[in-house]
Amino acid sequence: MINLLIMGKPGAGKGTQAKKLLDHYNLYHISTGNIYRDEIKKNSKIGLEAKKYLSEGNLVPDKMTNDIVREVLSSEDYPNGFMLDGYPRTDAQADALDDMLDDLGIHLTAVINVEVKDEVLLHRMAGRRVCSNCGQTYHIEYHPPKVDGICDYCGHPLIQRDDDLEESVMNRLSIYKEKTKPLLDHYERKGLLMVVNGEKSSEDVFEEIVKRLGE
Repeated sequence: MINLLIMGKPGAGKGTQAKKLLDHYNLYHISTGNIYRDEIKKNSKIGLEAKKYLSEGNLVPDKMTNDIVREVLSSEDYPNGFMLDGYPRTDAQADALDDMLDDLGIHLTAVINVEVKDEVLLHRMAGRRVCSNCGQTYHIEYHPPKVDGICDYCGHPLIQRDDDLEESVMNRLSIYKEKTKPLLDHYERKGLLMVVNGEKSSEDVFEEIVKRLGE
């Protein structure tokens, strides 16, 4: 059984690696973002409460998020292990997760941090383009469309999202570092932190992670 926590700056390729690892090890995906989206769709009590915070641009309170994660971890519905994604986000959440795992007798295998230098991320994200219709993503250098500015799949124009503009990217990176550095230190002290070079191709990054985790 493998129990993972995956982290990475915006644009570092964390989502790509998460998907590959979930498929490779057949892990249960614990994404608090997905859980809240599902609950909001269902109009459940938790969903309505979460929607109230999220619609105002606020984070859902730690206690509420901690309770949801504890409920999922208590279900024991992950025979091959799980991957935590998007949680913990704060020191307090990390402490709460430690307590939860201790209570439930669960051990984390590794905390993977996909590390990419800021200037590389800026270059990656500044070149990113998204189809205005179907959401297909491109990169003007690494994955350009066949016709400049036009989606290969549906023929609609490509746009640059506001959160891929340099100022927005720098702001997101600044917030991420401020919140995440203490978490990385926390897991490094526990001997769980696995830093991988996210500047290589996604296949090479994946191979390195699997090699270090073992089959």
